[in-house]
Amino acid sequence: MTQIISLIVLLCFITVIIAVGIFSAKKALTVDGFLLGGRKVGPWLSAFAYGTTYFSAVIFVGYAGMFGWTIGIGGVWIGIANAVLGCLLAWKVLAKPTWRLTHTLNARTIPELFEARYLSRGMKLYSAVIIFIFLVPYAAGVYRGLGTLFSSIFIGISPNVCIAIVAVLTGAYLVLGGYVATSLNDFIQGIIMIVGLIAMFAILITRPEVGGISSAVERLHSIDPNLTNIFGGANFAVLLPNILLTSFGVWGMPQMVHKYYAIKDENSIKIATIVSTLFALIIGCGAYLSGSLSKLFIAATETGAPALEGGYDAVIPAMLMQALSGGVLHNIVLGVILLLLLSASMSTLSSVVLSSSSAVSVDLMQGIMPDIKQKSQLSIMRVLCVLFIALSFIFATMNISFIVNLMSFSWGVVAGSFIGPFFWGLYGRWITKAGAWAGLLSGVIVVGGSLIYLSSGLGFDAAKAFAPQMGILAMAVSFVAVPAVSLFTKKFDSAHTDKVFSNNTSNVA
Repeated sequence: MTQIISLIVLLCFITVIIAVGIFSAKKALTVDGFLLGGRKVGPWLSAFAYGTTYFSAVIFVGYAGMFGWTIGIGGVWIGIANAVLGCLLAWKVLAKPTWRLTHTLNARTIPELFEARYLSRGMKLYSAVIIFIFLVPYAAGVYRGLGTLFSSIFIGISPNVCIAIVAVLTGAYLVLGGYVATSLNDFIQGIIMIVGLIAMFAILITRPEVGGISSAVERLHSIDPNLTNIFGGANFAVLLPNILLTSFGVWGMPQMVHKYYAIKDENSIKIATIVSTLFALIIGCGAYLSGSLSKLFIAATETGAPALEGGYDAVIPAMLMQALSGGVLHNIVLGVILLLLLSASMSTLSSVVLSSSSAVSVDLMQGIMPDIKQKSQLSIMRVLCVLFIALSFIFATMNISFIVNLMSFSWGVVAGSFIGPFFWGLYGRWITKAGAWAGLLSGVIVVGGSLIYLSSGLGFDAAKAFAPQMGILAMAVSFVAVPAVSLFTKKFDSAHTDKVFSNNTSNVA
């Protein structure tokens, strides 16, 4: 019964997703239309596109299970911080000046923005290479968050089948309709995520193993007082780096920044800010609170780890299969949760692929072939979308160790490279090309240097565990290096600076 209901729900979902792609095809006939939706995307679609890109299946299958198990209720602070710092503050600080600057400079991607803002073709090419190298493995990581639950529902079917379904569907609607199809599907997928998460938490909290909110707190406290400490107790040192990385990292991630480019006008930014923040609160807090209940369902080994074959990644799937076993209603909810995970993965994947494909077709190729025709560029972009999805699928299913290791550092390297030049490029009239380069190089130098240093003393596997701290350090260095180096390097002439900030009244003097 579970498999039949889940299959019916899945087929309905596939039909809607493909229909949206076909409907949006007529709006993706130009590069701007394919990449930005003609810069006419409304506030609700922009907000849901931002939110669904932010939260992939990794948060449910990986992070919520891991931090819920190890930290408990305190893990909810990651969700709160993501909403307040990663959505509310990010939109307040970045959205309007980004919208204005990208219109002024006619920039469609973050490498194009860097080229026009800092008058550096090399900066554009370097940024595009960073995006390509580190976002494709990140996309592979998104795939891997799905397999465990899918194989738990469809017993006997390889997890790779689920990954293949996501790959084909995402490629189909993205190639057909570009950013418009992505935004419309993100809205649909966002609604599914909200409904699925609320239903999941409601069922978990009312299960006999939990017995309601007050009973859950008492039972968790009896297992380990740290699990009910609102700040994580002894695990605060683990909690804080992940709060900082996941909340401020989005300030420099190209697939997130891209949403500011495409929104139709400044008035829409206020609505999008509120909607994306509320979405993040529901999804982030709901996921981590659900994960905090895991020790009431799953036994622990002698070492304190979950007694599951898949480790932390299997925590949420195992808990759901136990809580939703039996009954038509529970099977329907399980089907919706399956869609929740598919939706979370597809929305993130489509945004990452769009950023990666544009990095090559718009940024690298146009830099090498400046006279390339728009029609050819659009065709290449569609082909690259398919290619990047295929590469991500291969990396995810073959479990290539080098690629898996890149996944661990992708967020820190990309955010650490871009956050400084991007932020100060919006607000600092006095920022120089040399300053921007200092920030751009920070991601690779800081993360790479830290990894080499720690690996020499602790070994690679132990050093890899410090990936969040490396990412935070890279972002901090990038943010400080840009203005620091700009203080004693050659400034741009006033004509260029006046042009850059002609439509932006909120920059630093």
